[in-house]
Amino acid sequence: MDAFYASVEQGDDPSLAGLPVIVGGLGNRGVVSAASYEARALGVHSAMPVAQARRLAPHAHYLRPRMERYRSVSRQVFGVFHHYTPLVEGLSLDEAFLDVTASLKLFGGREAIGRALVEEIFESTGLHASVGLAHNKFLAKLASDADKPRGFVSVDPDAVRRFLDPMPVTRLWGIGRKTAPRLRTQGLLTIGQLRQADPTVLRDLFGKRAGHFLSLSRGEDDREVQPERPDKSISHEQTFDQDLTEARDLRAELLRQSEQVTRRLRHQHLAARTVTIKLRDHRFHTVTRSLTLRNPVTGTRTVFQAASSLLTRWLEAHGNTPVRLLGVGVSKLETGHEPVAGAGALDRAIDGITERFGTEKLTRGLALEAGGARSSKRSGKEPG
Repeated sequence: MDAFYASVEQGDDPSLAGLPVIVGGLGNRGVVSAASYEARALGVHSAMPVAQARRLAPHAHYLRPRMERYRSVSRQVFGVFHHYTPLVEGLSLDEAFLDVTASLKLFGGREAIGRALVEEIFESTGLHASVGLAHNKFLAKLASDADKPRGFVSVDPDAVRRFLDPMPVTRLWGIGRKTAPRLRTQGLLTIGQLRQADPTVLRDLFGKRAGHFLSLSRGEDDREVQPERPDKSISHEQTFDQDLTEARDLRAELLRQSEQVTRRLRHQHLAARTVTIKLRDHRFHTVTRSLTLRNPVTGTRTVFQAASSLLTRWLEAHGNTPVRLLGVGVSKLETGHEPVAGAGALDRAIDGITERFGTEKLTRGLALEAGGARSSKRSGKEPG
Protein backbone atom coordinates (compact mmCIF):
# COMPACT_ATOMS: atom_id res chain seq x y z
CA MET A 1 0.00 0.00 0.00
CA ASP A 2 1.14 3.55 -0.74
CA ALA A 3 1.95 5.54 2.46
CA PHE A 4 -0.64 3.40 4.23
CA TYR A 5 -1.20 5.11 7.60
CA ALA A 6 -1.04 8.60 6.11
CA SER A 7 -3.31 7.60 3.22
CA VAL A 8 -5.90 6.22 5.63
CA GLU A 9 -5.86 9.53 7.50
CA GLN A 10 -6.26 11.49 4.28
CA GLY A 11 -9.11 9.25 3.20
CA ASP A 12 -10.92 9.62 6.53
CA ASP A 13 -10.46 13.41 6.54
CA PRO A 14 -10.85 14.83 3.01
CA SER A 15 -9.51 18.19 4.19
CA LEU A 16 -6.07 16.54 4.39
CA ALA A 17 -6.09 15.45 0.74
CA GLY A 18 -3.04 16.75 -1.11
CA LEU A 19 -1.42 18.05 2.09
CA PRO A 20 1.68 16.82 3.92
CA VAL A 21 0.54 14.38 6.62
CA ILE A 22 2.89 12.80 9.15
CA VAL A 23 1.81 9.98 11.48
CA GLY A 24 3.88 9.19 14.55
CA GLY A 25 4.67 10.14 18.12
CA LEU A 26 4.05 13.84 18.63
CA GLY A 27 6.52 14.62 21.39
CA ASN A 28 10.20 15.42 21.18
CA ARG A 29 10.99 11.69 21.43
CA GLY A 30 8.48 10.65 18.79
CA VAL A 31 9.38 8.86 15.58
CA VAL A 32 7.67 9.13 12.20
CA SER A 33 5.61 6.00 11.49
CA ALA A 34 4.40 7.12 8.05
CA ALA A 35 4.61 10.19 5.83
CA SER A 36 2.35 11.08 2.93
CA TYR A 37 4.04 11.61 -0.41
CA GLU A 38 3.50 15.34 0.00
CA ALA A 39 5.54 15.14 3.23
CA ARG A 40 8.17 12.94 1.60
CA ALA A 41 8.71 15.64 -1.00
CA LEU A 42 9.81 17.86 1.92
CA GLY A 43 12.41 15.29 3.02
CA VAL A 44 10.40 13.50 5.70
CA HIS A 45 10.53 9.70 5.83
CA SER A 46 9.53 6.90 8.19
CA ALA A 47 11.77 6.20 11.21
CA MET A 48 12.90 9.85 11.23
CA PRO A 49 12.68 11.63 14.61
CA VAL A 50 9.57 13.79 14.70
CA ALA A 51 11.65 16.73 15.94
CA GLN A 52 13.64 16.58 12.71
CA ALA A 53 10.45 16.22 10.67
CA ARG A 54 9.05 19.37 12.27
CA ARG A 55 12.10 21.30 11.16
CA LEU A 56 11.73 20.06 7.59
CA ALA A 57 7.93 20.35 7.45
CA PRO A 58 6.76 22.78 10.16
CA HIS A 59 3.35 23.28 8.55
CA ALA A 60 2.55 19.62 7.98
CA HIS A 61 -0.33 17.93 9.77
CA TYR A 62 0.99 15.71 12.57
CA LEU A 63 -1.26 12.89 13.81
CA ARG A 64 -0.93 10.10 16.35
CA PRO A 65 -1.33 6.57 14.91
CA ARG A 66 -4.78 4.97 15.08
CA MET A 67 -3.74 1.33 14.95
CA GLU A 68 -7.21 -0.15 15.30
CA ARG A 69 -8.37 1.86 12.30
CA TYR A 70 -5.37 0.75 10.24
CA ARG A 71 -5.97 -2.88 11.20
CA SER A 72 -9.60 -2.56 10.13
CA VAL A 73 -8.61 -1.26 6.70
CA SER A 74 -5.89 -3.92 6.49
CA ARG A 75 -8.50 -6.63 6.92
CA GLN A 76 -10.38 -5.21 3.94
CA VAL A 77 -7.23 -5.23 1.84
CA PHE A 78 -6.33 -8.79 2.80
CA GLY A 79 -9.89 -9.82 2.03
CA VAL A 80 -9.26 -8.72 -1.56
CA PHE A 81 -6.03 -10.73 -1.62
CA HIS A 82 -7.81 -13.89 -0.50
CA HIS A 83 -10.39 -13.48 -3.25
CA TYR A 84 -7.64 -14.32 -5.75
CA THR A 85 -5.54 -16.89 -3.86
CA PRO A 86 -5.38 -18.59 -0.47
CA LEU A 87 -1.57 -18.35 -0.63
CA VAL A 88 -1.14 -14.97 1.05
CA GLU A 89 1.90 -14.28 3.25
CA GLY A 90 1.39 -11.07 5.18
CA LEU A 91 4.54 -9.06 5.90
CA SER A 92 2.77 -6.22 7.71
CA LEU A 93 -0.63 -4.54 7.82
CA ASP A 94 -0.13 -3.12 4.33
CA GLU A 95 2.09 -5.57 2.47
CA ALA A 96 1.96 -9.22 1.42
CA PHE A 97 3.30 -11.81 -0.96
CA LEU A 98 0.69 -13.61 -3.08
CA ASP A 99 1.33 -16.83 -4.98
CA VAL A 100 -1.20 -16.74 -7.85
CA THR A 101 0.22 -19.65 -9.86
CA ALA A 102 -2.93 -21.74 -9.48
CA SER A 103 -5.18 -18.75 -10.24
CA LEU A 104 -3.67 -17.68 -13.58
CA LYS A 105 -6.08 -19.56 -15.84
CA LEU A 106 -9.08 -18.61 -13.74
CA PHE A 107 -8.39 -14.86 -13.74
CA GLY A 108 -6.54 -14.40 -17.02
CA GLY A 109 -2.84 -14.10 -16.15
CA ARG A 110 -0.71 -12.41 -13.51
CA GLU A 111 -0.97 -8.88 -14.90
CA ALA A 112 -4.75 -9.19 -15.09
CA ILE A 113 -4.75 -10.29 -11.44
CA GLY A 114 -2.48 -7.39 -10.49
CA ARG A 115 -4.75 -4.85 -12.19
CA ALA A 116 -7.82 -6.37 -10.58
CA LEU A 117 -6.19 -6.21 -7.13
CA VAL A 118 -5.45 -2.52 -7.54
CA GLU A 119 -8.98 -1.76 -8.70
CA GLU A 120 -10.74 -3.77 -6.00
CA ILE A 121 -8.59 -2.36 -3.21
CA PHE A 122 -9.42 1.15 -4.40
CA GLU A 123 -13.12 0.36 -4.68
CA SER A 124 -13.31 -1.10 -1.17
CA THR A 125 -11.00 1.31 0.68
CA GLY A 126 -10.41 4.36 -1.52
CA LEU A 127 -6.66 3.72 -1.21
CA HIS A 128 -3.95 3.07 -3.79
CA ALA A 129 -1.64 0.08 -3.92
CA SER A 130 1.59 -0.62 -5.78
CA VAL A 131 2.10 -4.05 -7.32
CA GLY A 132 5.25 -5.95 -8.22
CA LEU A 133 5.00 -9.11 -10.32
CA ALA A 134 7.79 -11.64 -10.76
CA HIS A 135 8.56 -15.33 -10.58
CA ASN A 136 10.04 -15.14 -7.05
CA LYS A 137 9.59 -13.18 -3.83
CA PHE A 138 12.81 -11.17 -3.95
CA LEU A 139 12.11 -9.76 -7.40
CA ALA A 140 8.43 -9.16 -6.66
CA LYS A 141 9.33 -7.15 -3.57
CA LEU A 142 11.81 -4.99 -5.46
CA ALA A 143 9.29 -4.51 -8.27
CA SER A 144 6.59 -3.37 -5.85
CA ASP A 145 8.91 -0.60 -4.59
CA ALA A 146 10.36 0.37 -7.96
CA ASP A 147 7.76 2.90 -9.13
CA LYS A 148 5.80 4.09 -6.09
CA PRO A 149 3.26 5.54 -5.66
CA ARG A 150 0.67 3.66 -7.76
CA GLY A 151 3.42 1.51 -9.23
CA PHE A 152 2.82 -1.50 -11.43
CA VAL A 153 6.04 -3.26 -12.41
CA SER A 154 6.29 -6.70 -13.97
CA VAL A 155 9.67 -8.46 -14.20
CA ASP A 156 9.86 -11.19 -16.84
CA PRO A 157 12.36 -14.03 -16.33
CA ASP A 158 14.37 -12.95 -19.38
CA ALA A 159 14.62 -9.33 -18.14
CA VAL A 160 15.99 -9.93 -14.65
CA ARG A 161 19.48 -8.54 -15.26
CA ARG A 162 18.12 -5.49 -17.05
CA PHE A 163 15.90 -4.84 -14.04
CA LEU A 164 18.44 -5.54 -11.29
CA ASP A 165 21.81 -4.39 -12.61
CA PRO A 166 21.30 -0.58 -12.37
CA MET A 167 19.89 -0.74 -8.83
CA PRO A 168 22.00 0.39 -5.86
CA VAL A 169 23.66 -2.54 -4.13
CA THR A 170 21.88 -1.52 -0.91
CA ARG A 171 18.64 -2.87 -2.38
CA LEU A 172 19.90 -6.38 -1.66
CA TRP A 173 18.47 -7.76 1.57
CA GLY A 174 21.13 -7.80 4.27
CA ILE A 175 23.32 -4.96 2.96
CA GLY A 176 22.98 -2.03 5.30
CA ARG A 177 24.89 0.84 6.80
CA LYS A 178 27.84 -1.25 7.95
CA THR A 179 28.37 -3.23 4.77
CA ALA A 180 27.64 -0.55 2.16
CA PRO A 181 30.76 1.59 2.88
CA ARG A 182 32.99 -1.48 2.49
CA LEU A 183 31.41 -2.17 -0.89
CA ARG A 184 31.95 1.43 -1.99
CA THR A 185 35.66 1.16 -1.25
CA GLN A 186 35.76 -1.73 -3.76
CA GLY A 187 33.81 0.25 -6.35
CA LEU A 188 30.74 -1.96 -5.98
CA LEU A 189 27.89 0.53 -6.19
CA THR A 190 25.26 -1.37 -8.17
CA ILE A 191 23.83 -4.87 -8.11
CA GLY A 192 25.28 -5.46 -11.56
CA GLN A 193 28.77 -4.57 -10.35
CA LEU A 194 28.45 -6.95 -7.42
CA ARG A 195 27.23 -9.75 -9.70
CA GLN A 196 30.31 -9.35 -11.89
CA ALA A 197 32.79 -8.89 -9.01
CA ASP A 198 35.75 -11.14 -8.30
CA PRO A 199 34.52 -14.00 -6.07
CA THR A 200 37.62 -13.61 -3.92
CA VAL A 201 36.67 -9.99 -3.19
CA LEU A 202 33.14 -11.05 -2.28
CA ARG A 203 34.41 -13.72 0.10
CA ASP A 204 36.62 -11.15 1.80
CA LEU A 205 33.63 -8.82 2.16
CA PHE A 206 30.89 -11.27 3.14
CA GLY A 207 32.61 -14.44 4.31
CA LYS A 208 30.20 -17.40 4.21
CA ARG A 209 27.37 -15.13 3.03
CA ALA A 210 29.07 -14.33 -0.27
CA GLY A 211 27.10 -17.02 -2.09
CA HIS A 212 23.83 -15.66 -0.70
CA PHE A 213 24.45 -12.14 -2.01
CA LEU A 214 25.70 -13.44 -5.33
CA SER A 215 22.46 -15.44 -5.76
CA LEU A 216 20.38 -12.36 -5.00
CA SER A 217 22.39 -10.29 -7.47
CA ARG A 218 21.36 -12.83 -10.13
CA GLY A 219 17.73 -12.56 -9.06
CA GLU A 220 17.61 -16.05 -7.55
CA ASP A 221 15.27 -16.79 -4.66
CA ASP A 222 13.65 -20.20 -4.04
CA ARG A 223 11.59 -19.33 -0.96
CA GLU A 224 7.92 -20.23 -1.16
CA VAL A 225 5.02 -18.06 -0.07
CA GLN A 226 4.10 -19.12 3.47
CA PRO A 227 0.41 -18.36 4.06
CA GLU A 228 -0.98 -17.21 7.38
CA ARG A 229 2.09 -17.54 9.54
CA PRO A 230 0.84 -17.48 13.14
CA ASP A 231 2.12 -14.73 15.41
CA LYS A 232 4.69 -15.93 17.92
CA SER A 233 3.92 -12.98 20.17
CA ILE A 234 1.79 -9.85 20.33
CA SER A 235 2.99 -6.70 22.03
CA HIS A 236 2.50 -2.98 22.36
CA GLU A 237 4.78 -0.35 23.86
CA GLN A 238 4.86 3.40 24.41
CA THR A 239 7.74 5.84 24.68
CA PHE A 240 6.63 8.78 26.81
CA ASP A 241 7.23 12.40 25.88
CA GLN A 242 8.39 12.90 29.46
CA ASP A 243 9.42 10.17 31.91
CA LEU A 244 6.75 8.77 34.23
CA THR A 245 7.42 8.20 37.92
CA GLU A 246 3.95 7.69 39.42
CA ALA A 247 2.90 4.05 39.84
CA ARG A 248 -0.73 4.88 39.06
CA ASP A 249 0.23 6.50 35.75
CA LEU A 250 2.27 3.44 34.82
CA ARG A 251 -0.58 1.07 35.70
CA ALA A 252 -3.01 3.15 33.68
CA GLU A 253 -0.72 2.81 30.68
CA LEU A 254 -0.41 -0.94 31.33
CA LEU A 255 -4.19 -1.29 31.22
CA ARG A 256 -4.44 0.64 27.95
CA GLN A 257 -1.77 -1.57 26.38
CA SER A 258 -3.27 -4.77 27.81
CA GLU A 259 -6.55 -3.83 26.14
CA GLN A 260 -4.87 -3.39 22.76
CA VAL A 261 -2.86 -6.60 23.02
CA THR A 262 -5.77 -8.79 24.12
CA ARG A 263 -8.06 -7.29 21.50
CA ARG A 264 -5.64 -8.58 18.86
CA LEU A 265 -5.52 -11.95 20.64
CA ARG A 266 -9.27 -12.30 20.54
CA HIS A 267 -9.56 -11.17 16.95
CA GLN A 268 -7.14 -13.92 15.89
CA HIS A 269 -8.82 -16.51 18.16
CA LEU A 270 -5.60 -16.91 20.11
CA ALA A 271 -4.84 -17.30 23.79
CA ALA A 272 -1.57 -16.62 25.61
CA ARG A 273 0.24 -18.38 28.43
CA THR A 274 3.05 -15.86 29.05
CA VAL A 275 2.73 -12.16 29.88
CA THR A 276 5.77 -9.88 29.60
CA ILE A 277 6.40 -6.26 30.48
CA LYS A 278 9.22 -4.14 29.11
CA LEU A 279 10.63 -1.09 30.90
CA ARG A 280 13.27 1.42 29.87
CA ASP A 281 14.39 3.93 32.45
CA HIS A 282 15.75 7.46 32.07
CA ARG A 283 19.28 6.08 31.67
CA PHE A 284 18.14 3.91 28.72
CA HIS A 285 18.54 0.73 30.76
CA THR A 286 15.98 -1.77 29.42
CA VAL A 287 14.62 -4.79 31.28
CA THR A 288 11.88 -7.34 30.68
CA ARG A 289 9.93 -9.32 33.24
CA SER A 290 7.73 -12.34 32.37
CA LEU A 291 5.11 -14.49 34.05
CA THR A 292 3.83 -17.79 32.65
CA LEU A 293 0.25 -18.61 33.62
CA ARG A 294 -1.21 -22.03 34.37
CA ASN A 295 -3.91 -21.73 31.68
CA PRO A 296 -4.01 -19.83 28.37
CA VAL A 297 -5.91 -16.53 28.62
CA THR A 298 -7.63 -14.04 26.32
CA GLY A 299 -9.08 -11.57 28.82
CA THR A 300 -7.91 -8.01 29.31
CA ARG A 301 -8.36 -8.15 33.08
CA THR A 302 -6.23 -11.28 33.48
CA VAL A 303 -3.39 -10.00 31.30
CA PHE A 304 -3.47 -6.64 33.05
CA GLN A 305 -3.36 -8.26 36.49
CA ALA A 306 -0.34 -10.34 35.49
CA ALA A 307 1.42 -7.32 33.97
CA SER A 308 0.57 -5.20 37.01
CA SER A 309 2.08 -7.77 39.37
CA LEU A 310 5.29 -7.74 37.33
CA LEU A 311 5.34 -3.94 37.46
CA THR A 312 4.82 -4.00 41.23
CA ARG A 313 7.88 -6.21 41.69
CA TRP A 314 9.97 -3.86 39.56
CA LEU A 315 8.75 -0.80 41.45
CA GLU A 316 9.59 -2.45 44.79
CA ALA A 317 13.19 -2.72 43.64
CA HIS A 318 13.45 0.59 41.78
CA GLY A 319 11.18 2.99 43.66
CA ASN A 320 10.49 6.19 41.77
CA THR A 321 12.97 5.56 38.97
CA PRO A 322 11.76 7.60 35.95
CA VAL A 323 10.36 5.37 33.21
CA ARG A 324 10.96 6.36 29.59
CA LEU A 325 9.26 3.40 27.87
CA LEU A 326 6.69 0.83 28.97
CA GLY A 327 5.38 -2.15 27.04
CA VAL A 328 3.17 -5.23 27.41
CA GLY A 329 3.47 -8.43 25.40
CA VAL A 330 2.01 -11.92 25.34
CA SER A 331 3.58 -15.09 23.98
CA LYS A 332 3.31 -18.90 24.00
CA LEU A 333 0.20 -18.44 21.89
CA GLU A 334 -2.37 -21.17 21.27
CA THR A 335 -4.96 -21.19 18.50
CA GLY A 336 -8.67 -21.91 18.46
CA HIS A 337 -9.63 -20.07 21.65
CA GLU A 338 -12.75 -18.00 22.27
CA PRO A 339 -13.27 -15.58 25.17
CA VAL A 340 -14.92 -17.26 28.15
CA ALA A 341 -18.21 -16.20 29.70
CA GLY A 342 -18.42 -13.52 32.37
CA ALA A 343 -15.56 -11.05 31.89
CA GLY A 344 -15.27 -12.33 28.32
CA ALA A 345 -18.69 -10.87 27.55
CA LEU A 346 -17.42 -7.42 28.53
CA ASP A 347 -14.34 -7.89 26.36
CA ARG A 348 -16.50 -8.89 23.39
CA ALA A 349 -18.76 -5.89 23.89
CA ILE A 350 -15.82 -3.50 24.03
CA ASP A 351 -14.24 -5.19 21.00
CA GLY A 352 -17.44 -4.71 19.01
CA ILE A 353 -17.70 -1.04 19.87
CA THR A 354 -14.05 -0.27 19.13
CA GLU A 355 -14.22 -2.25 15.88
CA ARG A 356 -17.06 -0.05 14.69
CA PHE A 357 -16.24 3.33 16.21
CA GLY A 358 -12.51 3.24 17.06
CA THR A 359 -10.63 3.14 20.34
CA GLU A 360 -11.42 6.77 21.18
CA LYS A 361 -15.12 6.08 21.88
CA LEU A 362 -14.79 3.67 24.77
CA THR A 363 -12.02 3.36 27.36
CA ARG A 364 -11.77 1.56 30.69
CA GLY A 365 -11.70 3.92 33.66
CA LEU A 366 -8.09 3.58 34.78
CA ALA A 367 -6.87 3.67 31.17
CA LEU A 368 -8.30 7.18 30.81
CA GLU A 369 -5.51 8.32 33.11
CA ALA A 370 -2.94 6.92 30.66
CA GLY A 371 -4.23 9.17 27.92
CA GLY A 372 -4.29 12.12 30.26
CA ALA A 373 -0.81 11.43 31.55
CA ARG A 374 0.59 11.09 28.05
CA SER A 375 -1.16 14.20 26.72
CA SER A 376 -0.08 16.28 29.70
CA LYS A 377 3.51 15.26 29.05
CA ARG A 378 3.52 16.39 25.44
CA SER A 379 5.64 19.34 24.46
CA GLY A 380 4.86 21.68 21.64
CA LYS A 381 1.66 22.30 19.70
CA GLU A 382 0.07 19.58 17.61
CA PRO A 383 -0.40 20.97 14.10
CA GLY A 384 -3.60 20.26 12.22
